[in-house]
Order: sequence, then C-alpha cells, then structure tokens
Amino acid sequence: MRRTVLVTGGRGYLGGRIATAILHHTDNHVRIGSRRPGPAPTWLPEAQTVTMDVLEPDTLTAALDGAWSVVHLAATNENESLSSPERALQVNTLGTQYMLQAAIRAGVERFIYFSTAHVYGAPLVGKITEQTLPRPVHPYAITHRAAEDYVLAAHDQKQITGLVVRLSNGLGVPTHANVDRWTLLANDLCRQATQTHTLVLRSSGLQQRDFITLHDVGRAVCHLLALPRDASGDGLFNLGSEASLAVWSIAQRIAARCQATLGFTPTVVRPELPTVDGGMELHYSMEKLRRTGFSLTGNIDVELDATLRLCAREFAAKPL
Repeated sequence: MRRTVLVTGGRGYLGGRIATAILHHTDNHVRIGSRRPGPAPTWLPEAQTVTMDVLEPDTLTAALDGAWSVVHLAATNENESLSSPERALQVNTLGTQYMLQAAIRAGVERFIYFSTAHVYGAPLVGKITEQTLPRPVHPYAITHRAAEDYVLAAHDQKQITGLVVRLSNGLGVPTHANVDRWTLLANDLCRQATQTHTLVLRSSGLQQRDFITLHDVGRAVCHLLALPRDASGDGLFNLGSEASLAVWSIAQRIAARCQATLGFTPTVVRPELPTVDGGMELHYSMEKLRRTGFSLTGNIDVELDATLRLCAREFAAKPL
C-alpha cells in the first residue's frame, strides 16, 4: 500500500529535489506543503499540494491528514535569519515544535528534520562527527539547534521516530529557476558564469567546504524513510560527502564545466591571497549514516553541468 509523505517547504531548493526523489524512488505518494497556494508544480505534477503555515497550527491538521511521514524543511534561510533573528526563532524553532506536535497528534510514524552542519560552529574545521560539541554562532544555526532538541526528545520518548539530519552544503540543480537560493556559493558562481563570464569570489577561496550532491541528499531521505526504527539509534545523523573542497577549487571546477557544457571558460577572480594559508582541513564525517547501509553515488560534475544549463537558459540575457 502506498503511503503519503508530507514535505514541508517542498517548493524550495532542497524540498523540490527531495520531493522528486521520494516520488520517483520510493513507493510513496508525495504531498507538498507550502505557504504559497497553487496546483501541483509543473516539475512534479504527480504530487499533491496543500497550503500550510508552521506558525498557524490550525493549518497543519489538514496538511497531515493521512500522512505516515514528514520531511520538515520549512525554515528561514541563513540570510533571512541574520536580518531577523526573532523571525528565525519563530519559524525555525517554534514552527518546528508546532509541526512536530501536530504530527504526533495525527499519528505520523516518522519525522525527518533537516538541520545544518553549522550547528557545530564557524568556521567548520577539523574532523566533525555527531559527538562534536555544537557551538552555533549564527541565528540560522542557533534556531536549528534548538529545534533539533524538540525532535530528538520526542524520539527518545518514543512519541515518534524523530530523525535529525545535519546537512553540510547541498550542491545541485534546482527543480525550477525561481528558488530563492541563488546566493549559495555554487549556484551564485554558475549564475555569474552565464551572465558575466566571470566568477568573482568574495574571499581568498582557501576555506574548505563539504559539498554533497542533491542527488545524494534525496537518496539519503529515501534511505531514512525506509530505515527501521531500531537501526536509527539516537536519531542524529550528519549528511555530507566526506570529501571537502576549497572554495577556490569549486570555482575552478565550475569554470572547467562551463567550458565543457557551454563552450567558454569564465575568468575566476579572487582577492589577494593572505600571507598565511587560511585553508584549514575539514573532514565532515557521515560514518554513522554509512553504518546504516547508506552510500554515495552522486556526481558533482553532473549537477554543475545541469545548473549551468539552467542558468544559461534562464539568466544569460539578464544583468546581475
């Protein structure tokens, strides 16, 4: 029997790719929950849609009707969180608690909450595991960290199978061009490449980041939806690639893929290099998730090529 998975924030950057992965790679229906009313999106016409707002608990009952699982992505992003920490606290923390309690009341079996690697602090350096002490400094990370505790407490009390995913840096083509995430590093550079034929870095590019393809993010969600509760442990999982790249390296990789995909090589510009190497090693461990049977199959170049093609189609004639 096919069951329904509610994906909150399902029209967004992560949500669109995750909803698509669930629908195409599991035997589940997908219901997209969003504050924006409207029919099923053109990029996923098979999905159900429902209008909901995590800060309006009365809207959550209908959204959860008949759902057996929730993938909770509805949140303010890092820029919105910085400009309005109070709003971030309401949406990211209180909104998650409202969503979680409504899911428990509705008899939902599983609640997958997407948090961020930045709960561990900034900058991310060294080896980071789920045992690393969180020390968030940004309102985005602080509010996600607080929301995590609600989900994990419900998991510990066996009110629901509550899983927290601390995502590193998702990299991949969005399902549509109107997602509000073109400020993310790889997306921004791909857009710059098609609009100006120049990639401008705001730093030396020596800092390292862990990039995981959205292909693998979607696969990880499908894996966690099928994971038996007794294999979920304490419910907390890092999700990354365990293969960090310097920002300078990802910029050069985008330039190379631009040549392969679009036929030109953009110039890469960065500020003057510091006299001291600031590129500290990062190893974002997802050994805990791998022990449950998950493995990576995504290809960064495939995602970059698709992003460049989308940018060339949607933005090449538009000034930055």
